[in-house]
Amino acid sequence: MPAAGQPAPDFTLPRDGGGQVSLSSFRPGKVVLYFYPKDDTPGCTIEATDFTARLAEFAAADTTVIGISKDSVKSHDKFRAKHGLTIILASDEGGTVCEDWGVWVEKSMYGKTYMGIERSTFLIDGTGTVAVAWPKVTVKGHVDAVLKAAQAL
Repeated sequence: MPAAGQPAPDFTLPRDGGGQVSLSSFRPGKVVLYFYPKDDTPGCTIEATDFTARLAEFAAADTTVIGISKDSVKSHDKFRAKHGLTIILASDEGGTVCEDWGVWVEKSMYGKTYMGIERSTFLIDGTGTVAVAWPKVTVKGHVDAVLKAAQAL
């Protein structure tokens, strides 16, 4: 997982609504890149709607918000429509970007282990460097902390 001060691994992925999104295309602007386990699940929905609700404040801080999961573009489109999301949702169905960013990890629930996305967020500065990394994110209050960091950068 990239830490603060390290280069942000670039990517190009298919995105909601068609087309593609590349991390490097947002320079010299800042990017909040957040990885989440699955569309339309309780925690992921709260996180996505919280980022959407604060999107104008992120834009005022010259910061773009991108969410990434292994869900398909079709799933992202349904998720956006159902919850009125306006953030960018990128599809990493192959999991390469999740692996590059170190968020594809072994998890356990009810005594069973499995591979999944560890909810994580990264703030990337205008030079393509990770400014702040938040591993193992707890959803409540998280967007506020990310917005404060983006505004301070």
